[in-house]
Amino acid sequence: MALNIAMLSIHSSPIGDLGTQDTGGMSVYVRELAKEIGRRGHCIDIFTQHNSGRHQRVVDLYDNVRLIHVSGGTRGSVSKGALYAYLPQLFHDLESFKIKQNLEYDILHSHYWLSGVLGAMAQSAWNIDHLLTYHTLGAVKQQTCPSEHETELRLTSERRLARGCDGLVVATQKEKEYLSRYDVSDDKITVIPCGVDLHRFKPLDKPSARRQLGFSEDDFIVLYVGRYAPVKGLHRLFETVGRLAHLPGLRLVMVGGDGPHTPMFRQLQSQATALNIQNRVTFAGRVEQKTLPQYYSAADVLAVPSYYESFGLVALEALACGTPVVTTPVGAMEKMVKDGVTGYVATDSDPKHFARLIEAIGLKQQQNSLSPSKIRASVTQFTWARSASLLLEAYRRALHEP
Repeated sequence: MALNIAMLSIHSSPIGDLGTQDTGGMSVYVRELAKEIGRRGHCIDIFTQHNSGRHQRVVDLYDNVRLIHVSGGTRGSVSKGALYAYLPQLFHDLESFKIKQNLEYDILHSHYWLSGVLGAMAQSAWNIDHLLTYHTLGAVKQQTCPSEHETELRLTSERRLARGCDGLVVATQKEKEYLSRYDVSDDKITVIPCGVDLHRFKPLDKPSARRQLGFSEDDFIVLYVGRYAPVKGLHRLFETVGRLAHLPGLRLVMVGGDGPHTPMFRQLQSQATALNIQNRVTFAGRVEQKTLPQYYSAADVLAVPSYYESFGLVALEALACGTPVVTTPVGAMEKMVKDGVTGYVATDSDPKHFARLIEAIGLKQQQNSLSPSKIRASVTQFTWARSASLLLEAYRRALHEP
C-alpha cells in the first residue's frame, strides 16, 4: 500500500545551502530518504519555514516528493533560536494548507526537536502516528561540548517529546543509548544507519581534482567539511594543524561556513594567525554537493574533530570517494573507520594525538599503502535504498501497532 507521508523539517530546508549554520547532514538525510521513498511510489510532503519567501510555496523536488514552505505570517527565515514562539502560527498555516488541499496523511515524521514540537500539535489534532528523529540531542551536545549552551526549553521539550511520540528513529546504537537518559523503552527506538549516494561519491583522479581546484600536486591536504560551530571541534583542528606545521606542503582546506562576516570565521582566522598557520589554511567557503567529490578526492585525509555527531555523513562521503578519515569517536565512526586501513579513530581528544594520526596517514600515502578502492569498498553497504527500506518498515510497524 502506498503511504502518504508528512515530514517536518521546520528550521532547515532539504534544499538549503549546505555547510551554513542551519543546513548540514540533516538536510541531506531528509532529501535523500524522501527521494528514495518517493521513487517507490509513496507520496511525501516536506514542510519547512526555512527560506520561506525565497521560494515558491510548493516546490516539486522529485517524483512524488514536494517541499512546502509555511510562513505562519512571518517574513523570510526566522532564526532557529526564535522559531519556537512561531510554532502555533506555523501549525495554523500547516493546517490551512492541509484543509485547502484536502490532504490526509498516514504518518508524520518530524526532524529535530523544534519540528517535534510542531509535530506533537499535529499528532493531537490529526490523530496521526508521529515518529521523531532528533538528529542531535541537546543534553548530549551540552555535556560533550560545554561551550554549546542549550536552553532549558530544548532540554525539557526533548524529554517530553520522547515520551509523547509514537516512535524514535536514530542513526546509531550509540544514539539509542543516549536516549536511555530520557527513560524511553528500547522497543520505541529504531536504529537506521544513514546512507551515501555511491553514484555521486566515488574516487576521482587525484591530480586532476587538484588541478581543477587550484591545489598543488605536492600539497598534503587535510580537509574539513561541515558547519562552523563549536561542537564541530574546529579550534581543536586548528591546534592540530599547528602541530603539523613542520610537514612540507601542509594545507588545511575548510569547506563550509556562512562566510567571512561571521564571528566564527573571524575567530578561526585569528587562531590561525596566533598559531602562525594562516598561510597553511584555505577557506573554500560553501561548496555545492556536486563539487564535494572533487574536494574529497583531492584530499589526503578528511578530519572530523567533532565533540558530538549523531552519525557523521561527511566521513561516509569521504570514504566512498576512497579518502581516509581521521576522526574522534563520535556517531558511527567506530563502525565505519577501520584503524590503519581506512583511517584512524582517535582514542584521545588531545590535538597532539590527533596530529600523530594525521601524520601516520601521510606516511601511508607516501608508501602507497592506502587503497582508494578498498576504502570505498568498506562502506558500500551504506546506501540510501537500504535506509529507506528500514524507514518504511518503521512506518508500517507504527501504523499497525495499537
